[in-house]
Amino acid sequence: MNILMALSQLEVTGAEVYATTLGNKLTSRGHNVFYVSDTLTKPFEGKYFRLRFNKRSIPRRFWHVAYLIYLIKKHNIQLVHAHSRASSWSSHIACKLTNTPMVTTVHGRQPVHASRKKFHAMGDKALPVCEAIEQQLINDLDVPSSQLTVSRNGIETDAYFPSELPNNDKPIITIVGRLTGPKGDLCYRLLNECLDLNKYDVRILTGSQKEDRFEKFTNKASFLGYTNDVASVLHQSDLVIGAGRVAMESLLCGRPTFAIGEATCVGVIDESNLTHAMSTNFGDIGPKDLDIDFQTLHQQIETALTRRSCSEKVTEAIKQNYDIDTVASHLEDIYQDLIVHKLKREMPIIMYHRFIREDSEKGVHGTYLHVDMLEKHLKLLQRMGFETLTFKDLEDKGLIYRLQANKRYIMLTVDDGYQDNYELMLPLLKKYGFKAVVYVVTGETFNRWDVESPENPEKAVPLMQEAQIKALHNSGCVEIGGHTLTHPFLSKLTYQEQYQEISENKERLETLLGESLTSFAYPYGDLNDDSKKIVQELGYQFAVATNSGPLATHRDKFQIRRIAIFPKTDVLGLWRKVRGNYVFRKARKHQ
Repeated sequence: MNILMALSQLEVTGAEVYATTLGNKLTSRGHNVFYVSDTLTKPFEGKYFRLRFNKRSIPRRFWHVAYLIYLIKKHNIQLVHAHSRASSWSSHIACKLTNTPMVTTVHGRQPVHASRKKFHAMGDKALPVCEAIEQQLINDLDVPSSQLTVSRNGIETDAYFPSELPNNDKPIITIVGRLTGPKGDLCYRLLNECLDLNKYDVRILTGSQKEDRFEKFTNKASFLGYTNDVASVLHQSDLVIGAGRVAMESLLCGRPTFAIGEATCVGVIDESNLTHAMSTNFGDIGPKDLDIDFQTLHQQIETALTRRSCSEKVTEAIKQNYDIDTVASHLEDIYQDLIVHKLKREMPIIMYHRFIREDSEKGVHGTYLHVDMLEKHLKLLQRMGFETLTFKDLEDKGLIYRLQANKRYIMLTVDDGYQDNYELMLPLLKKYGFKAVVYVVTGETFNRWDVESPENPEKAVPLMQEAQIKALHNSGCVEIGGHTLTHPFLSKLTYQEQYQEISENKERLETLLGESLTSFAYPYGDLNDDSKKIVQELGYQFAVATNSGPLATHRDKFQIRRIAIFPKTDVLGLWRKVRGNYVFRKARKHQ
């Protein structure tokens, strides 16, 4: 995907650290990440465009919107991710005008006034970094809860790790944060009212300029300035004071951490207050700004210094909730939701069964297509610029790969494993350079499930032999998937019967092919909770149904919706089904 990160800032902030950390992680996953901001200090991969969002006059804002529209169109931006009020306002307008999906990560409390309530300007989805912000957006700004999803402020947890306890002659207390704005006010009061600068070695780690008011502390505390190696500073500390990302990084280093921020004082973090700490972004966000009793802080800090380390359970909880890989995966799901549902576009996954040469081969059930029409289908897909993917491709590259910019992807699936798949379809796949996924029944030699149907018996059609299945697999054009032993209605079977049908089919195919299967197709598209559970337990990564499952493929990897192809699906019919919005139109029709 092509993603534009939009920030407004004049100095290093937590928002920039998060945006660049996230952007670099997304880049490593194959996305193209662009940045637009007043300044950008942290290391990043991708292109950066300077835009002075903090100049907020009306003419300037028109220029911001125009420039963002230019960037969106020039670089084929598929989604804008804003990280501040000024950048989100301009991005919101630009995305409205270009119909570009947009999300905004909300890093702090929002100002409350009438225009802000009427014009949230946060795009399609607001992502508060903690529950306190979520509640403020709902209670004070009337943002619908459906537009909100808490998304944690992810960090590179691997860069921070516990170390041996420091053996300092004088306890080292490290304060990390800006020296401007509310953070600067907090740091000043801590130095001026709460910390004994003679008793402790107090160090201030900051990326901002030191204001004149801090000059009186110069000979009593150490102002370390900015460093890219925060972990080494934290490891030297007996106590770390900070909020937001600072607290998370300190806890990952195993250091006693006193969480105090722009809103509230949580105190030294342990298992008893961790949930509360996370909900307030470790003190930065509360019901109101600066709700701190500074008179009690001296004693609280003295008590905190008696701790030698933080709980391993706390450290592990931080890893689980804030690991950048976990956060990036969560955001990829949100990105996919917005792109698929806002644009009403999803990669079409179409479903064939068998192919015929002569009219005499036609069946009763309508699960066939003349091979000449199949070739017309492939010609149309080629003219429309489609490339084919298999589930093995998506296992390697991630489901979001199907939404890659400047690409049109489609998946061809074929159920049951008839001999004509090998005889008629494979030559055409090779001719047009396409791939397909073929789901194979292994416990029958012909379509017994249709032939012995009491209500509507079908003619017998042979299934592929082992040599043909293997030849399909070895062709490089076909992924083989599981489809049970005998093609039953799974929901009518017991758990054990289902397990046998699915597991033995998988075992036979994997033994034949010499590699693991990636995907499975439920016969008739029929399934229940047991079916999905068994498929996952057996190690399948994906499972396809027919006309059921979410409209967006990534929403349920084990009940993926497909589009059926019938004998009368001509070229025009196929064009209608593969434009991208077919499942949405069909779902709307049945509402």
